[in-house]
Amino acid sequence: MESTVNMKGKKRISLLVLLLVVILAIGLVTIGCVSGLTPIGWSGGTVSSGTLFVGSNEGRLVAINLADGSRLWSDQLKAVSQPGLFGCSPAMGGGGCGAASAGMAIYGTPVVSGELAYMAGYNGKIFACNTNNLATRWVYPRDSYLPPIVGGLVVDRGKVFFGCSSGKIDNKEVNGPIFALDAVTGDKLWEIATGEKIWGTPAIDGDTLYIGSFDKKLYALNTADGSKKWEFVTEGAIISTPLVHNGTIFIGSFDRNLYAVNAIDGKLKWKFMGENWFWAEPAVFNDTIYAGCLDGNIYVLKAGSGEKVKSFEVKSPVSSQPVMVGSSIIFATRQGEIFKVDTSNNEIKLLTGLEKVLKHDVTVDGPLTAYEGIVYVHTQDGALQRIDAVKGWLNSVSLAKPN
Repeated sequence: MESTVNMKGKKRISLLVLLLVVILAIGLVTIGCVSGLTPIGWSGGTVSSGTLFVGSNEGRLVAINLADGSRLWSDQLKAVSQPGLFGCSPAMGGGGCGAASAGMAIYGTPVVSGELAYMAGYNGKIFACNTNNLATRWVYPRDSYLPPIVGGLVVDRGKVFFGCSSGKIDNKEVNGPIFALDAVTGDKLWEIATGEKIWGTPAIDGDTLYIGSFDKKLYALNTADGSKKWEFVTEGAIISTPLVHNGTIFIGSFDRNLYAVNAIDGKLKWKFMGENWFWAEPAVFNDTIYAGCLDGNIYVLKAGSGEKVKSFEVKSPVSSQPVMVGSSIIFATRQGEIFKVDTSNNEIKLLTGLEKVLKHDVTVDGPLTAYEGIVYVHTQDGALQRIDAVKGWLNSVSLAKPN
């Protein structure tokens, strides 16, 4: 029988590990802040017609022609005072795609639909810009500000959907509002409130919108009017983007579980517990779930049952949404190591370590983007890293506008 002394020692070690995990998690929650506690964002990229659209750390929408590398910048979005994340300094943004004196944080990935690129600002504004010249088409709200927007937006069937943090709207305190706007005009179509702030990006399947909230609930809403179809309650906040696959919603929670929920009625199918939060949206291929976790592991699970097939220890939290390239799934750790998981045999390979090739510390938080075999990684140093899914790192592209 194990001695009482050894058991007490192990308990102390377990508590110390738990404390370190909590400290790491808190650090991740505040990663939007740099010196002076100014939010800087972690926008991913979207490719449309050979052009990649991404939000820069300067608070600009940047369009990169992937054929010749030429770039087009929107004017810097102006600043407005807003409460920041966990006491961060005022959020930066506002006004439209017009000139201003300071940049704003852009956390959500831009979305392109037709001739417009849509972007959510941390200052509480939604911008619609022309894709050809990045000029502003419309801004919502026009003459006021919503609470800070951390999650991204979705455009579907002529509507723009997104959620916000809690705060005042028209001098009324509102918890975690969700909006639907007309994609052409920017006019509000409907608005509902949840129980707490929303940092996640919604997902849409058919006429249903799925989104998580800090109130520990996953909501299924009717896209026509915002009416609730069902809600699923977890034991932790939800900021992960829901993954919809074969009638099932896969969603991570801050209770350390990855959940599989029936898309029709919101009933639990299964849950799998990691050793820390599931922050990023998982990937799915051949009815197998690949989920990165803040515990420094990538878990391979059977989509139907949640049974663990395999796990890969990557030794750094995974907070970025992975991306598919052919039959491989590309993951990035927060420390900038890029891994490729071969789905044919569930083997993992290190593609590159960005800190080594760039010769400085690197942080990766935003979702990855892939186009024609090239993976694009937006690092917190304000650059876009180009990585060949076979050969590894290629080069770094600055998103900053030249003086």
